[in-house]
Amino acid sequence: MLGDVVAIDGSYRGTVVACMDRDEYSQEHARAQWSYLGKGIMVNTDFGGLVHYTDSTQEHFALVSRANKP
Repeated sequence: MLGDVVAIDGSYRGTVVACMDRDEYSQEHARAQWSYLGKGIMVNTDFGGLVHYTDSTQEHFALVSRANKP
């Protein structure tokens, strides 16, 4: 979900800033900027900034925390 913090492959972390599948976008990453990607999520990662992930992505994700909760 938008704002969730996720672990990526057990080594990295990121925050979900857009979910194209649900048509949800943060204020900083507007629909007009990213909806052309069509599917997947955009994660602001701690290793490389914004990364677009889709169902075909090889990385493993685990939920660290839900949006607005510790």
